[in-house]
Amino acid sequence: MSRNSDFQVTINAAMTIDGKIATAKGDSKISSDRDLRRVHRLRSTVDAIIVGISTVIADNPMLSARTSKNELENPVRVIIDSTARIPLNSKLLKSACKIKTIVAVTKRAPKYKISKIENAGAIVIIAGTSSVDLREVFLFLKRIGIKKILVEGGGELNWSFFSLRMVNQLIVTLAPIIVGGRKATTLIEGDGYAKISKAIKMKLTKIIKHNSGEVVLFYKVEYYK
Repeated sequence: MSRNSDFQVTINAAMTIDGKIATAKGDSKISSDRDLRRVHRLRSTVDAIIVGISTVIADNPMLSARTSKNELENPVRVIIDSTARIPLNSKLLKSACKIKTIVAVTKRAPKYKISKIENAGAIVIIAGTSSVDLREVFLFLKRIGIKKILVEGGGELNWSFFSLRMVNQLIVTLAPIIVGGRKATTLIEGDGYAKISKAIKMKLTKIIKHNSGEVVLFYKVEYYK
C-alpha cells in the first residue's frame, strides 16, 4: 500500500545512541523534560495519536496534549489492541468520557471485554481477523475527519506503518545514553527487509540540539518506487 495522501502521518520516538526505545525490562523514560514539552506541543498540532497495546500496558499513558501554561484541546486517542487487552483501570479508559478514545480490535476480541470498553466511554472498531488491519482503521479515521496523525508506537507498530508505506515523517530524539540488551526494543522491528536495496530512504530535514545533549532529528520519508 502506498502512502495515503489524505493523511499526514508522523512517527515520534526517543531513542538511545544504540537504537533502543525501551530497555529489556520495558523502561522507556528516555526523553528529558525539555523534550517531553516538545512532544506535548507536537501532540497539540495533530488530530489523533496512535499507540499499540504494549505501550499502554507498559506505560499507562494519558496521551494528552499539554504545555507548562495550560491544558490544550486533546487529540483523539487510538489504541491498536487485537484482543482487547486494554486494562479497564487504565488512564485512557478512565478518561474516555472526556477525551475521544478509539480501541481498534479484531474478531478475536472477547465480546464481553468489548462491552466493558464501550461502557467506559470508548469507541470500539473491529478491523481485521487475526491482527488489526491498519488500512481499515485509517478508513474509519478518514470518515470522522482525522487528517494529521501522530504515532507513538513500539518497534512492531512502527514497522507496521512503515511496511504499509503510511509514514510521511519520522522524528527521533537521540539521547546520549547506551543501555544495550539484545532483548531491548529497537526503533523499528518486525520482519524488516532482506536487502539494503529494498530499504526505506530518509531525508534529514532539520536538527535541534538540547542542552541536555539530546539531538532531535527530523526526517522526511522517501519510499523507493
